[in-house]
Parts: sequence; C-alpha cells; structure tokens
Amino acid sequence: MEILSADIGGTHARFALAHIKNGVVEYLGEPVTLKTSQHDCLASAWWILRKKMDRDLPKAAAIAIAAPITCDTARMTNNSWIINPSQVAADLNLDQHVLLNDFQAIGYAVAAAGAEHFSHICGPNIALPETGVCSIIGPGTGLGVAVLARDNDNIMVLPTEGGHSDFAPLDDIDEQIRARLRSQFDRVSIERIVSGPGIRIIFETLSEMMGWALSDASDQELWTAAIEGHDALSAAALDRFCQCLGSIAGDIALTHGAGAVVITGGLGQRLATILPHSRFAERFAAKGRYQSVMQNLPVKLITHPQPGLLGAATAFAQQAD
Repeated sequence: MEILSADIGGTHARFALAHIKNGVVEYLGEPVTLKTSQHDCLASAWWILRKKMDRDLPKAAAIAIAAPITCDTARMTNNSWIINPSQVAADLNLDQHVLLNDFQAIGYAVAAAGAEHFSHICGPNIALPETGVCSIIGPGTGLGVAVLARDNDNIMVLPTEGGHSDFAPLDDIDEQIRARLRSQFDRVSIERIVSGPGIRIIFETLSEMMGWALSDASDQELWTAAIEGHDALSAAALDRFCQCLGSIAGDIALTHGAGAVVITGGLGQRLATILPHSRFAERFAAKGRYQSVMQNLPVKLITHPQPGLLGAATAFAQQAD
C-alpha cells in the first residue's frame, strides 16, 4: 500500500512516499522539504507538494505534527499553522489517515529502526532493550519529549509536553542563565535553554559574565561558531549547552523510569560527534544516590536521516495491520 508520510515541524514540513505491508514500512522515498513560514497552512503546503511531485498524491497519509493533539484545534508549537484534526481528511482529500504528535512518530521510528541507525553517546554500549521504557528527547526548534514502552513486538508510544518542564539550575552559571531568562519570561522552561534559540541565551550570559559586548550574530551563526569551535567563548557556550542537555535528559529518564534514552532532533544530529566527548555524560549521571543507576543506562542518538517520516509511516502501518 502506498501512503504519503508527513513530518510537520516548527521550521520545516517534510513529505515522502512510503510503501507499507504487514505492519512494517518496506520503502521510504526521498523527502521533499518545504519551509512552513512560506505557507499559510497545511492544506496550501499539500497543494504545493502535489505540484512539486508532479503527480496525484495518495489518498492515505500519516501526518506527524509538532503540536499536542488533544483538542479540536491543534496549534503548532513553533509556527503559525493551526490544524483541525476533524477536518484533515476533507481538507487534504484523504480516504484514510493517521494524525499524531511528531515525537510520538519519533517513538515509532526508534522501535522500527535497526541497530545501524543508532550511535552511542554514553553508558553501556549495548543495544536498546526490547522491553521496558525508553525516553526520547529531541532538541531542535523546540524540545520534544516522548515515552516508548515496549514488550518485544507490543509497542506503545506516549507523546508528552516534557519540554515545557521547569529548568533546575545546578551551578552558578546555570543560575545566571535562568536569571537572564527569568527577566524576560514568567517562567523558565527547559525548552528555553536546550533548543536552537537557547544558544543565544548561553552566549549572552557568558559574555555578560566576562564583561564582553553581546554578539549581533544570528542564532545560526552562533551555532556554526560553537560547533566549529572558533573561539573560547564558542567552545564554552557549546560545553554549557551539552551539560544542560545532559542534566535535563537525566531528569526526564528518572521521571519516566527509563531503561534507555534516545536523543534525536535537528540539534541532536549536529552534535552527533560532540556529545560523546562533552560533559553530557557527567551531568546525565549526576543524580546523587542514583548516580550508579544513571551510569548504567544506555544513551543513544538515532541517526536515521528521516526518523519523523519513518515513524509516522510505521504508526500508520501498525494501525492498518
């Protein structure tokens, strides 16, 4: 069966044709990527997609969106699109569809992907367990969090809004970062720090502590400088980002009672070679009397090029089976 798989995030909307059979994704085509800011809504992007593909689109679709799907109107977390779940079939001319949260889709991708699609970050270098709970954490435009619970072939994926939990500082620099954000917002969520825009807050906090002028570079330029290690401040900002991500990933794993953690998201991919050599592992395990427990949790990065598309298609395949 041919379906269209869609992964709608804060910045990009990605689409790919997929073939499913017997509850699995047999084939996932090359993605077509559109910028969400260039389209008013999902329906208009769908129409442009049809023109780009130069063919009729399948009447079946799996659609993952970066928004909670718990009410009649789903408001995208980091873009202006509004999606009415009850109108999706009519708006997109579909006979059959699955609509799910984007990190719920990632959970299905984690369950479906082979060992070759994971790299090791810290903890024991073993395969992800086939039973129990896995925490899925993805820094990108925002911070996505999901729970994968499985018992061999039985899979349940729960989307959450864990990225909006409160930030808990661990040292003076964390306190300064929180204070800077607290001056701008009523509360400081972890998404404010371990996401794309968070690098600016870290840069500005460190600059101010050192008495340096604030940078007028874009967030993208700041990330490039940090990853390429252009200077001491860039290196320090990236190190602090990795530390904060480690602390937060550890907190989420404890909250979920996880036996493993998978990092995903656009920033996760960019940090693939950096996280294993950073202080991520130190902060991840720094949980007092639970330190030895945390040190024995495998932490992986999913390296599949399109986990959202794979996961959405997998969710459709399992529901259609």
